[in-house]
Amino acid sequence: MGKGVAITGMGIISAIGNNVDENREALFASKTGIGRVVKINTNHKNDIMVGEIAYTNSQLEGLLQLPETNNYSRTALLGAVAAKEAVESARISDINEYKTGLISATSVGGMDMTEKYYYEYLEDKTVQKYIEAHHAGDSTQKIAEQLGLKNSLVTTISTACSSAANAIMLGARLIKSGKLDRVIVGGADCLSKFTINGFKSLMILSDTYNTPFDENRKGLNLGEAAAFLVLESDAVVKAENKTVLAYVKGYGNANDAFHQTASSENGDGATLAMQQALKVANLKPEAIDYVNAHGTATGNNDLSEGKAFLRVFGDDMPPFSSTKPFTGHTLAAAGGIEAVFSVLALQHDVVYPNLNYKTPMTAFNLVPELELKKEAVNTVLSNSLGFGGNCSTVIFSKKQ
Repeated sequence: MGKGVAITGMGIISAIGNNVDENREALFASKTGIGRVVKINTNHKNDIMVGEIAYTNSQLEGLLQLPETNNYSRTALLGAVAAKEAVESARISDINEYKTGLISATSVGGMDMTEKYYYEYLEDKTVQKYIEAHHAGDSTQKIAEQLGLKNSLVTTISTACSSAANAIMLGARLIKSGKLDRVIVGGADCLSKFTINGFKSLMILSDTYNTPFDENRKGLNLGEAAAFLVLESDAVVKAENKTVLAYVKGYGNANDAFHQTASSENGDGATLAMQQALKVANLKPEAIDYVNAHGTATGNNDLSEGKAFLRVFGDDMPPFSSTKPFTGHTLAAAGGIEAVFSVLALQHDVVYPNLNYKTPMTAFNLVPELELKKEAVNTVLSNSLGFGGNCSTVIFSKKQ
């Protein structure tokens, strides 16, 4: 049994690109995907900025060759596109050859279709199929069908913004325990009025580009996205002579039980999650070359996460940045999106810039990276801090 879990495939669709290559190009060019709301008819479209994916639902249905009678939510469509890219990149010819699982994360599930057909539900039987696709597990089942999975573990995780990171953690544990040989892990979330209204009520949405770790940050930009990794055991890698993109080296999850939507002011949950991930990886804090921060640009998150950084790394904080100015905050998908970005950082030895940053925070002396930096990156720590205090950290490495 190897010390790590191999990542052999990746797939992603976000506001900065429809696949891994397009996302990489946008990251390296510091090209944001944030703009005004286009696809959703919301009363707030002139008040906020979001990260929307270019494809319409019809275009996504075409990519998946779905019949017109399908009842796929946008979440399911995005998830299926990203998961299929991940499996294809892992060069898997028979998805059921080994003990395989799918762990998909989502927050809003099929909310977009529920919103669209809510008032017709009791009067028009032809639209009831869309409401039936509302629950979180429906998108996971549809992704499994698209991948052709049979007699496999298929499950859904919904722990708010830490969901996809927790999917990665569970997948890695299932492989380490020998229960599965291969797991497709990640998450998907689409934008919806429900999401916009909910975050608007919390008064944490920005009317301009989000500015993580800036003293004058005004809030987050919501985004939609999907991303998946293919995790495989050492035995499968050896038997199939697989190319390994990176390894899941460590992981940790903690709950500070502080508040329904806020993190503790001292970063208790994030601190515990990072410490646990380092322990699982058998690494010292100084082994981390880059931190992909959760960095939502809200007053609470950046203060809490920054204090957690100081508690874990002290005066030796490694280079860090938030990539949410590129994609927006993609909720349950965020941990998957940033896992792909972390692996790309390892593959190309780069540290991403924290776009839009201008003014240092007065609470501590931490300044994120401001430009794309080319330097040796062997180990990346990625944070995903969810509502309800659910905090998760995943460590990715070039080596087992």
